[in-house]
Amino acid sequence: MSRLIRNACSLLLVMTVLTGVIYPWLATGVAQLLFPRQANGSLIMRDGKPIGSALIGQAFDAPGYFWGRPSATVPQPDNGIASNGSNLGPTNPALRDTVQQRIDALHKADPGNRAPVPADLVTASGSGLDPDISPAAAQYQMARVARTRKLDIEQVRRLVAQATEGRQLGVLGEPRVNVLQLNLALDQLTTR
Repeated sequence: MSRLIRNACSLLLVMTVLTGVIYPWLATGVAQLLFPRQANGSLIMRDGKPIGSALIGQAFDAPGYFWGRPSATVPQPDNGIASNGSNLGPTNPALRDTVQQRIDALHKADPGNRAPVPADLVTASGSGLDPDISPAAAQYQMARVARTRKLDIEQVRRLVAQATEGRQLGVLGEPRVNVLQLNLALDQLTTR
């Protein structure tokens, strides 16, 4: 019996060192060597300070900024610790009410825009922290942003085109626009 306990404890110690120390160090070292930016959170820096991540959405609600996907991390929007979806089905009245409130907020921010609202502006992603919107969602907001910032719509259209990323490897996913990076480009344009 004591031999069995000694073997079990030895195996526990070896596996703890292997999976709790050696493997994490090795994985972290390889990631830092091959993908240092991604391994450190894909941080976006301004004046040497991190202001966000290209991987985690941030809340923007001022009319002069592009708005991202709504966050499902209520009551604290864009709270990475509370990452989750709403789990509300399409027939759930709470989801319909929430979507209608978001549509109303978009119409209030831009009363003249009666184009169909893209779905990604009124529904949260599975994580609730999606940093990207579709090019259609960016186009929907261009006139409001240009008008609020007193910019020519073509300037804003060019910024959106520059910020649009294609499919990964040409086939994976959908074209997308990173909202934080687009808004930072807008800030640079208007502070020149």
